[in-house]
Amino acid sequence: MARTQAADYDAKRDAITTHAAKLFAQKGFAGASISELAERCAVSKSLIYHYYASKEAILVDVMNDHIDDLLRVVSAQKSNAETAREQFTSLTRDLLRHYVGAADQQKVLLYELDSLPADSKSEIIQKQRKIISKVEDILSKSKPALLNNRKMLRTNVMLFFGMLNWTHTWFKPKGAVSRDELAEMAAEVILKSV
Repeated sequence: MARTQAADYDAKRDAITTHAAKLFAQKGFAGASISELAERCAVSKSLIYHYYASKEAILVDVMNDHIDDLLRVVSAQKSNAETAREQFTSLTRDLLRHYVGAADQQKVLLYELDSLPADSKSEIIQKQRKIISKVEDILSKSKPALLNNRKMLRTNVMLFFGMLNWTHTWFKPKGAVSRDELAEMAAEVILKSV
C-alpha cells in the first residue's frame, strides 16, 4: 500500500528549497552539503532525503521554482489600455518586485546552471528563452523598428536583463531610490537606447 502524503508536504519542501537557495547562494552548490542544509532546516538528513533523492534534485527545484515564477510574471503582462511603453515599464516593475526576497534564488540561477544535470539544465535554458522571447515581444511593441533588426532587439533585451538580474548585488531597498523608481529608470534606459 502506498504511503499517504502528509498535509504539510508542500510546505516542508518549500522550506527545504528556501533554505537550500540561501545555502547554495552563500557557499555555492559544490561547497554546500546536505548535512548543513538539514541543520539549517532544523531537521534530520533522512528527512531531507525523504523529500529529495539528491542535492541535485533540490537544486533543480530551487531553479525551477524561481524561473517558473519569472515566467508567470512575464506571461501575466497583458496588452490592454496601456501603451506599449507603459507595458514595458510595468513589466520591469513587476520583475523587480518579484526579485524582492528572491535574491538567493536569483544568485543560484545565475551562478549554478552548470551544476544541474544536462536534462534539467536544458529545461531551465528553454524557460529562460521563453522569458527572453516574451520580453522581446513586449519591447518590440514599444519600438516597432526593432522588428527589422532582431540582433539589436536581442541585444537590448539582454542589456535589460543584465541590469535587472544583478540588482541583488547592490540594490538597497531602504536606500535613496525605491525599487519602483529603479524599475522606471531601467525601463527608460532601454527605451531611450533603441
